[in-house]
Amino acid sequence: MDHLESLRIFCAVVEVKSFTRAAEKLGLSIPKVSRAVTDLEHKLGVRLFQRSTRHISMTEAAERFFVGCERILVELGALETEARHGTTEPTGVLRLVAHTTATVNVLVPLIADFKTQFPSVHLDITLTERSVDLVEDGFDLGILFPFMLTTDRMITRFLTRLPMTMVSSPAYLASRGQPQTPDDLVNFNFVAISPSVQAPLLRLRRNDQEDTINVNVEIASNNSSLRKEMVVRGFGLGVLPEPLIDEELKDGRLVRVLDEYDVVESGNELRLAYSARKFMPAKVRAFVDFATSYYGVE
Repeated sequence: MDHLESLRIFCAVVEVKSFTRAAEKLGLSIPKVSRAVTDLEHKLGVRLFQRSTRHISMTEAAERFFVGCERILVELGALETEARHGTTEPTGVLRLVAHTTATVNVLVPLIADFKTQFPSVHLDITLTERSVDLVEDGFDLGILFPFMLTTDRMITRFLTRLPMTMVSSPAYLASRGQPQTPDDLVNFNFVAISPSVQAPLLRLRRNDQEDTINVNVEIASNNSSLRKEMVVRGFGLGVLPEPLIDEELKDGRLVRVLDEYDVVESGNELRLAYSARKFMPAKVRAFVDFATSYYGVE
């Protein structure tokens, strides 16, 4: 018999002062209760009860042992209740990792609205643009681009796309000329994501025609803000998130390039990533459901 179950049976016998009544209370047979106590005595090497045909009485060892057992069982019950509560009620610390640029420019309203609706969930948010292993790095979930995940064993849910635009500084175009077709881009430098993270390919589409260009990466970085600043300073063309460059487009520090073409960027899908559906904590389930509902996805 399980040792913990033996402790519960022992405490029940002490409380009702009878093997028979303990068996009735626990829904067990009298022989099973008696055997559990006997096995516990053998394990401890002490007699716990003095038995007679009419009644039982605790030994001194049993009195001391009961005090500790009762405390342990009460504490264990509290821990079990707390653990079950964590799977049904959204509480505790939710450790979220998210793409820096996407969070600052797009995700703040989502996170703020979630916190308003679930005030008992404490948010611990890490921003990064590097590759992430949710389990190894200790995160409950992530809002990331596909190329940031180090394993395909994560469950991912599409949330939204971050629109991308090809831009340049006016000075760079003045020195190199304005590209007229996608083929002209092979003569231009690009400030892009590191080729070790994402292949240096640019796909452009106009109507039903799609062109793929192998770009020359002059400066590489995983940080969108740094890439923007390098493009503004005239080091090349860049494909950047539209929310990040809105002000620069308005004040003329950046201009659109080949604006009649759409950037076809599969890597711009923001996805919700988490490790498992089974035994998912309530705080994680709450965020998953809230985020997918927020963006109107199933």
